Amino acid sequence: MSEEFDNRTAKLSEIRALGIDPYPAKFSPTNNAREIADKYTDVVMGHSEDAEKGSTDTAVVAGRLVLFRAMGKNAFGHIQDSTGRIQVMFNRDVTKVEGFEGTAELTPMKFLEKKLDLGDIIGVEGHLFRTQKGEVTIFAKKVTLLCKTLLPLPDKHSGLADKGVRYRKRWLDLITNSEVADLFKMRSQIVKHIRGYFEKNGFMEVETPILQNIYGGAEAEPFVTKLNALHQEMFLRIAIEISLKKLIVGGMDRVFEIGKVFRNEGIDRTHNPEFTMLEAYAAYWDYNDMMVLVENLFEEVSLALYGTTILQYEEHSVDLKAPWIRLSMVESIKAYGGIDIENMTDAQMREKLTEKPAKATRGQLTALLFEEHVEHHLIQPHHIIDHPIETTPLCKLHRNPKLRDNGFVERFESFVLGAELCNSYTELNDPELQRRLLEAQANKLDEEFIEAICQGMPPTGGLGIGIDRLVMLLTLQRSIRDVLYFPLMRPEE
Repeated sequence: MSEEFDNRTAKLSEIRALGIDPYPAKFSPTNNAREIADKYTDVVMGHSEDAEKGSTDTAVVAGRLVLFRAMGKNAFGHIQDSTGRIQVMFNRDVTKVEGFEGTAELTPMKFLEKKLDLGDIIGVEGHLFRTQKGEVTIFAKKVTLLCKTLLPLPDKHSGLADKGVRYRKRWLDLITNSEVADLFKMRSQIVKHIRGYFEKNGFMEVETPILQNIYGGAEAEPFVTKLNALHQEMFLRIAIEISLKKLIVGGMDRVFEIGKVFRNEGIDRTHNPEFTMLEAYAAYWDYNDMMVLVENLFEEVSLALYGTTILQYEEHSVDLKAPWIRLSMVESIKAYGGIDIENMTDAQMREKLTEKPAKATRGQLTALLFEEHVEHHLIQPHHIIDHPIETTPLCKLHRNPKLRDNGFVERFESFVLGAELCNSYTELNDPELQRRLLEAQANKLDEEFIEAICQGMPPTGGLGIGIDRLVMLLTLQRSIRDVLYFPLMRPEE
């Protein structure tokens, strides 16, 4: 790498000495590789034997030089832009270099051969023709050097085999692996469809603070920082919930936000400390309304992307079509774990766990049994409803007296392929109960949130969707790192 860097740096000095600006400020391509390929797939045009005669079909493209082969009076190369690759033919007698007239020792063609390297970014102007093999090609009349690169591309044969390098140096991954660029374009489309879906259903997108003086809305370890202007400790938000509920109190009946949240916790296949969350709240809704909203969202986005609700993920064929299976947490433990906790003591429940927490409450034992015996069975889409109150202090107690008396709340989580994708509540709007439940937590109490609830919050349904996990599902990826441009990694030594 050091030798390559030195060689390219020397070429850079030589290019400047020739009076060529190797880093011009602007270039205006009028075409891209995909557009040309799509437009001229079935068009009859001149072949290579009359390529020099000109054509009415002209093109101006820009991109990275990824292939260059000299062949006598001609040279062939490939230019890669954001849409794909296009072949270019450079000609000894016709092709000119912007800003360089040539000398007896160094003709424009020799300049291209001797001074350009793979990876350099160039602009090409010329006309189109089809080679003897039928490939649509640009006959280059003028070449403009747009960026002289000082580092080489990865080896074309071995590529980027190390996933750690691919994640850490995503720019190389995008340059060398077109399918990775396509995946991230799909991520953008997914987020666009999500926004359109919520707006169509009457939700308004809002933006709320990432820096908070009291973090809340979930159980997690926060990232801590300091606001120098106020000499005040601050936290990166671990959820968006509290701010959006305050907007519901203020009369904004349907709001949603897509933004970053931060949890100073573990990193694994489905967790990154910085991730993208969608949260949405609707006044006068409950968790049943949110279940319908969620399953219709997944169905609609899948249809928009693939024209079907059926996704083939390795050996599993998953159907996202609504409605989804609905089971209470207790029912799911019986159905998938074969454990009937309604007829068991706490001690008997504890014995069914690999780790046997001595001080866990019955609700906590229920949640642990679900995690150990059920989650991995939830391949097809499921809403797991009616959770123990110990799992959240922000959810309304169940309206069914029996379930309410046994400590269950109106909450659901949505699972596909054994992974949780959504979390939703019928939101708690009783200020007295809200205060008692939050005071039972070790975290500092957010008095402004309690004040807002005391002002009056209508019956409300709330929803959180992990955007990264949703993208993992819809792009059939196994790791969250594959759907994040720059996942958190241990720095290189």
